[in-house]
Amino acid sequence: MSTVESRTRIGAGVNRVDGPRKVTGTAPYPMDFSVPGQAYGALVQSTVAAGRIVRMHTEAAEAAPGVITVLTHENAPKVGTGPTTVLGAAPPPPLRNDRILHHGQHIAFVVADTPEQATAAARLVRADYEATEPLLDLQDPRAEQLVDPWGMDTSRGDAAAALKSAEVTLQATYTTADNTNNPLGLFATLAAWEGDALTVHDTSQWPSMVRTTLAMVFGIPESSVRVLVPYVGGGFGAGLRVWPHVILTAMAARMIKRPVKLVLTRPQMFTSIGHRPSGVQWLGVGATRDGELVALDHRSLSSLSMEDNDYEPFTWASSFAYRCPDVITQDRQARLNIAVPTSMRAPAEAQGNFALESALDELAHQLRIDPVELRLRNHADVDPRNGLPWSGKALRECYEVGAQRFGWSDRNPEPRSMRDGNWLVGYGMASALFPYFAQPCAAQATVRRDGSALVRSAAADIGTGTYTVMAQLAAEELGLPLDQVRFDLGDSDMPHSMMAGGSGLTGALGNAVHDACRRLLRQFAELAHDDADSPLRGFPPDDMECTDGRIHPTGRPDLGEPYADILARHGLTELTANGNSTPPVPTELGMSLSGAYGAKFVEVRVDADLGLIRVARVVSAIDGGRILNEKTARSQIIGGTVGGIGMTLLEDTATDPRTGRIANGTFADYLVAVNSDIPDLDVVFVGEPDRGTATGTKGVGEVGLVGIAAAIANAVHHATGKRIRDLPITLDALL
Repeated sequence: MSTVESRTRIGAGVNRVDGPRKVTGTAPYPMDFSVPGQAYGALVQSTVAAGRIVRMHTEAAEAAPGVITVLTHENAPKVGTGPTTVLGAAPPPPLRNDRILHHGQHIAFVVADTPEQATAAARLVRADYEATEPLLDLQDPRAEQLVDPWGMDTSRGDAAAALKSAEVTLQATYTTADNTNNPLGLFATLAAWEGDALTVHDTSQWPSMVRTTLAMVFGIPESSVRVLVPYVGGGFGAGLRVWPHVILTAMAARMIKRPVKLVLTRPQMFTSIGHRPSGVQWLGVGATRDGELVALDHRSLSSLSMEDNDYEPFTWASSFAYRCPDVITQDRQARLNIAVPTSMRAPAEAQGNFALESALDELAHQLRIDPVELRLRNHADVDPRNGLPWSGKALRECYEVGAQRFGWSDRNPEPRSMRDGNWLVGYGMASALFPYFAQPCAAQATVRRDGSALVRSAAADIGTGTYTVMAQLAAEELGLPLDQVRFDLGDSDMPHSMMAGGSGLTGALGNAVHDACRRLLRQFAELAHDDADSPLRGFPPDDMECTDGRIHPTGRPDLGEPYADILARHGLTELTANGNSTPPVPTELGMSLSGAYGAKFVEVRVDADLGLIRVARVVSAIDGGRILNEKTARSQIIGGTVGGIGMTLLEDTATDPRTGRIANGTFADYLVAVNSDIPDLDVVFVGEPDRGTATGTKGVGEVGLVGIAAAIANAVHHATGKRIRDLPITLDALL
């Protein structure tokens, strides 16, 4: 069974179907929702980073106008722990004891009739502490280190011996800073109980997981929990977990028997919803004099909170990024008195790629080989871990097309050799990859008597275009005009979906939508097969396709009938089918799932006197498999590039080394890239549909950020002759 390919549905730069609601301000985000009779919550946070609470002083707050209750560890009901997911165990439940694990930890929750009353009363709550010295230094020898906690360290050959005997070697250390996700929309939760049934509006990238977590925490069936997330004001990974403030809001609503709404403040966003963990990486690279890699030793140490197991294997992708016979990768974590880290756009790869691609640039300079040529000489034509062919990999084409569009051949390889007035000009490049990731997904497709279709799944659209591309995909599969297909999401009562994260949603959900639509088309074909009044009677259901809402035998559009006619003759108002997808197994495919690849080319300008860095141009050549919507995909690469520029030159969550307090927890102090920091960004897609999935997609949400940091750092070295191995790159490092 097949449908006719329509270029107007797939691949074209279709405008977002949710665009009009967003630009007119009618798209409801979590903080926009209200219900009758709701109360408001305000958080009280710890002012020390380690120790215990000796006494809570809540009397003044409880006596303040409008206050309904003040929850602390002394009176809060005990709740369960959420599930362990692919991202690890749930964060520790709130208000469970008197221990303080980090500065900004929630120690009380004030509920009042108005948000102003709750905020004012929260300022009246005081705590007496028995403070201890916090562990805040990543390389403090007293910090507990976790060794390969998820079993992802790798070893191939004998890297130590190969390094020792290599003709050319490089040893270097790289550091990356703690970054905070900082989506523009403040995270919010609105919780309302009706008996034992809980409805929650929450800022989440994973409604299905929020439902499962709240059911476990409060000991109720999942069917009694409904999570609504029609729109999300950005997340970048911060919305992939159920944070303690969500549980506190639902806990308070249950206690006072009124809906409760909480909106985090910007400073609270720095300590309540995760951050990119800081890290230090050690790289040893061995090569022949003609640039063939013979050894790679990549190790990392990253930050972790005292009671959590978020894990980002910085070094893992180095085990298959290039052809190299002897490789070892090792990741360690140090437990510190910091807020819980979490995924931030391009988790692990943002950090690990910076070190690997910077080291390769250093090696290319040492060998006097063009950086692109060095990467081509070590291109992994097959998966070096198992020898399997890739399901789709156009990295060579990324190099070729990207270099041509950028004008890489104009580069004088000598550092400080290119200049424009007082500006030192540098060209840098880096490879990028983000490994394939997917989780099980489900979708439901319905065609109604009027010929329109409704497709649904409990996914979240965090601004990536899921509403649009899934409608496009369903329109193609069902043979309908795009304006006759609606895709609904953001409701946990819909079929289960994986998270909007890891660049996996489009592929996994797309496969589920594909399956649901194919099953639905078959149901229509089966109804017609035994229908004496149908022109399709007797035709095999597996040999049908649909064009413009008419089902017909393959290649015979003249011999068919509309969905509506089949429904009408059978007295049906609609027909529905469910679809599912599960991640493919590489060994069963006989291929390694390749994920997305890219090549990034950057021009920087550095003021010779002041050390100011300006990014002048960026070209991103991306292999994202089958591109469902070039406009939204391009937007993803542009957004990732902006995030990469911020990570490289600006972003650094500064923690006071004595107190553990975040010192720049506002937009006035935490620097993010703004329009004046961003040049015109050129994006080009190359490659073919991926052979490992039904829809041929790979996902491009993360790969846009990967490689930008290394490409900028490599360009800075080319411009100035100074090799910067620490992020962010600030002007003082160049003076």
